[in-house]
Amino acid sequence: MLPLSLLRTAVNHPMLVELKNGETYNGHLASCDNWMNIHLREVICTSRDGDKFWRMQECYIRGSTIKYLRIPDEVIDMVKEEVIAKGRGRGFGQQKGRGRGNPAARGGFGGRGRGTPKPGQQKQGKPPGQRNK
Repeated sequence: MLPLSLLRTAVNHPMLVELKNGETYNGHLASCDNWMNIHLREVICTSRDGDKFWRMQECYIRGSTIKYLRIPDEVIDMVKEEVIAKGRGRGFGQQKGRGRGNPAARGGFGGRGRGTPKPGQQKQGKPPGQRNK
């Protein structure tokens, strides 16, 4: 599951945003973009110490200032169902024979790009048993 797909699914749902400076924002997600900049509506902002509160109609938060987001479990479940419905789940074991450690996934080359000879074929170069003199 990708973070941006999660955010796009969370539009119109409540969420909590904590910034790197310690402030928190509780509100409903109105929109987001590819840089995780988010637009919240009906927002309650809490100071770093938790002693001051502000109510705002809406606010815009730059994605690079976000420490973490808390999103309701129902949104996460919706994203999981969407991924399953599309059949585009991410993770290992999706395609047989594909993966990082499987040389067959890279066109049958092993080692440093040298091909392995097929049965009945001989490698290019000197016949076996001869050395450089």
